[in-house]
Amino acid sequence: MVSNVATSAIMSAGMKCLKEKIGVIEAEIFISVIKENDFDYTEWRKDNLFAGMSLEEICDEAVKYEKTQINAD
Repeated sequence: MVSNVATSAIMSAGMKCLKEKIGVIEAEIFISVIKENDFDYTEWRKDNLFAGMSLEEICDEAVKYEKTQINAD
């Protein structure tokens, strides 16, 4: 089980990321939509996140992303 401290840190990091990427208002809308629709991330991920992509394409995207993160530091 995740401690309250870890949960708080995760929530803070998530909100910071949302605010930086999409803005405060859009972050609030995003959270509201998820709460209202009983959003199931696992099902969404299965159906949408990598839809139509081969394993090789997914790996290529992961490598590209990793390189951007390394260069960002």
